[in-house]
Amino acid sequence: MDQLLPADFEPTSRVLKRAQYEAFAFSVLDGDIRVRNESHEKPADHEYLVTVVNSIPAACECPADATYEGPCKHRVAVAIRPRILDFATKVQVVADGGTRATDHYEPAESAQCDCDELNEGFPCWNCVQTGRKALPEK
Repeated sequence: MDQLLPADFEPTSRVLKRAQYEAFAFSVLDGDIRVRNESHEKPADHEYLVTVVNSIPAACECPADATYEGPCKHRVAVAIRPRILDFATKVQVVADGGTRATDHYEPAESAQCDCDELNEGFPCWNCVQTGRKALPEK
């Protein structure tokens, strides 16, 4: 898991676990990432913009990112999903002459997940949602 996080990221164990198991939905907007927590009854009330700078989730609009030390769960959720972070970085390249394929990242149905790289055996949300893996009992 440590290899997925930027060197200066030091999330608490609680934040890291929540970033892994909560039902986040991601949308790329001009190189930044909107993170929506689908675990809540009203997900639209739990949607925040994560700003990406030099391929690092550098800031989040959520109250926790402004209040607590270390990155919030939204920034960590982006950081531990290299495919999403890579896509956001590629969208930012558009300003430098690249081309934009889409504004929304949709992983291929056959794409392998990142479960093996997650902390303490936690599966990614996609595996839980599709029934491929279950959350641990503890």
